[in-house]
Amino acid sequence: MQLGNAAWGLRETPLEQQLAITAAMGLELLELSIAGYDRDYLQLDADEKKIAEVAELFRRYNVRLDCACTGNDFTGDDAAEQLTKVKTVIDIASKLGVKFLRIFAGFRSDSEVAGPRFGRMIDCLRSAAEYAAPRGVTLAVETHGGVMNNGDALVHFASATTRIDWWDDILSTGVSINYDPANFAAVGATDPVAFYNRFKKAIQYVHLKDFRSVEGGVLPAACGEGRLDWPALMAALADYTGPALIEYELPGDVEDGLRRSLAYLKQFR
Repeated sequence: MQLGNAAWGLRETPLEQQLAITAAMGLELLELSIAGYDRDYLQLDADEKKIAEVAELFRRYNVRLDCACTGNDFTGDDAAEQLTKVKTVIDIASKLGVKFLRIFAGFRSDSEVAGPRFGRMIDCLRSAAEYAAPRGVTLAVETHGGVMNNGDALVHFASATTRIDWWDDILSTGVSINYDPANFAAVGATDPVAFYNRFKKAIQYVHLKDFRSVEGGVLPAACGEGRLDWPALMAALADYTGPALIEYELPGDVEDGLRRSLAYLKQFR
């Protein structure tokens, strides 16, 4: 696997500092967030000058710009607008030479998605994948449940992409999988290793993170500090050769959390 850093925990960190952290950790990849957060350097109106500045920053720090991400939800009432957004991000990613763009199917409960919303979600994924393919971008849909914040803990619940029985339909649209085993563990409905073994041929992008159990739910943790069975997971991932991005979700101590995660993961290499 090709280790790098994921974007979400770095959302409060300026892009150049993200690159400096990644390079200092000896990692070769940084996931670039595009219009996924209000502090992202590139938003939907990014012009050629800003796009070129980002490409030059990655070159300066000798970090590969293979992976990017954005935020979207194809299970809401504004699915058409969300599709337009994703296509705009695909255009920006293509100009940067990005190979993989991580997106979402949606965050609504699977009980709400069943029916017309499911069909609309599938149509949006297919349209986005068809738009991305001739632009040299592969879409990777994250395995991500819905999330509620109760103040003291996060509660993850089943969504379309934590339902193992819905993934054949999702993959029929032409997307690939951003495999995030911690999200499965947080929802608790699907065994992460079983999912990997079933769908490994479609997994082209991986997130490595953890959640620790607390009263009322979970909280983000560094790799090895939570509820995942890491020996079993890393044994399953032994044949995986693509991007594997460390995702520590707490921005307050993100550099330390990323470094703790990397130190833990090194025992499996």
